Amino acid sequence: MTATAAADEEATTPELEARAIRARASGENFTVSALVFGRTLGARLYAIYDYARLVDELGDAAPGDRLALLDEAEAELDLAFAGEATTRIFRNLTPVIRSCGLPREAFVRLIDANRRDQHRPVVETYAELLDYCRLSANPVGELVLHVLGAATPERIALSDSVCTGLQLVEHWQDVAEDARKGRIYLPAEDRERFGVTPADLHARTTGDPLRRLLELETARAEQLLSAGGPLVRSLSGRGRLAVAGYVGGGRAAVQALQRAHFDVLAGPPKAGKLLRARCTMLALGGAV
Repeated sequence: MTATAAADEEATTPELEARAIRARASGENFTVSALVFGRTLGARLYAIYDYARLVDELGDAAPGDRLALLDEAEAELDLAFAGEATTRIFRNLTPVIRSCGLPREAFVRLIDANRRDQHRPVVETYAELLDYCRLSANPVGELVLHVLGAATPERIALSDSVCTGLQLVEHWQDVAEDARKGRIYLPAEDRERFGVTPADLHARTTGDPLRRLLELETARAEQLLSAGGPLVRSLSGRGRLAVAGYVGGGRAAVQALQRAHFDVLAGPPKAGKLLRARCTMLALGGAV
């Protein structure tokens, strides 16, 4: 065994997971938007992004006892707030926490979302789904606003609407992938209303009942994105451009689902660069 391999075996699980996450980040909207901010702000956003991706990895794909790993992540988060973190991702967070006054509660909610995935992989109601997004998506927007020095209660509320809309759109694009993992985010109350069974989510083709259900859920996501649109106008400079990218990306994903007639089982409908750019420009102009 080489010295490098031995060191890898001695590293903590979060450290090992973190190495894979950064390599997978290049295609993510968050990473692209972070580049808009320049070196200092971009580095701060990368630190938050790496943390969020690590927590998702621990709850979504890590082998072994995922709840124990998530507990380990929360313990390491406490060390980061104390300036005593032992792993790279959490060490990188410490100066950002201090310089931007980041709230611990927002970080913990991301962990709690992944804990919920272990206990409740099937969503029963739309209200439950919104509460899940409060844990899994909204904290990221709140933390970004803190980094920008723009975290007012009004902006956080608008950000919550945008982030929830983005999370819902991503869920509807990934219905098939989530179902293969045993997770169903389409609320059971809505599936029953439209006559959609769990087996329909594993079919080779997207049936009409599922298409109609996804049309409803996508419209809900679109309404949330529109409700959060004023957040863009409330910001200026690079922050405004980056948030317009988030909103525009979400609106483009909605249009991709609509253009695919909600056929999500053949593969996640994705928006092209031109459509994302057009929607971002509309968000900048307030047309959301």
